[in-house]
Amino acid sequence: MKSHTPLAMLFTFGLSTAAVAAAPAAAPASAIVPAPGYTIKNCVTAFDPAKVEKTAVGYQFWFADTALADRKTVKLSVVGPHLATHSPHRHAEDEFFFILEGSAEYLLDGETRVVGPQTLLYGPSWILHGIRIVGSSVLKYLVNKKYNGPVPPPSGSPVRSPDAAEPPAE
Repeated sequence: MKSHTPLAMLFTFGLSTAAVAAAPAAAPASAIVPAPGYTIKNCVTAFDPAKVEKTAVGYQFWFADTALADRKTVKLSVVGPHLATHSPHRHAEDEFFFILEGSAEYLLDGETRVVGPQTLLYGPSWILHGIRIVGSSVLKYLVNKKYNGPVPPPSGSPVRSPDAAEPPAE
């Protein structure tokens, strides 16, 4: 471990305080104008069973869809025992999954891990990923994703097109 002399520590501290002193002051809270259209009504979403969308394997509920916040979304997915929402796939958007209830096998780029509640999973852009339910109970998880529109896959990617959900046969 490298030790610092008091002079070096003072010099480093002096630089950081000088940099802070030179930084522009933040605008007072009263001067900040919020983006138009955001209200308590559209910024708070409670689960509503009447707005659930049935799927082939369970249901989903959009807490925030692409219209609210710059195409960022939050969705609840509920999937029945021993099922999967879809087969492993790739896409342009990266996404987070947060497991609320149940157990799942998460596939990421050829590796798998069984996970349970209170676990965060990350699906990086264009990396093969999938979630399959294990056990005899339903799986409930949140999906957080920002939809960017069609983005071409990286050079050399096995994906057929920017919008291809399924990887090509290998």
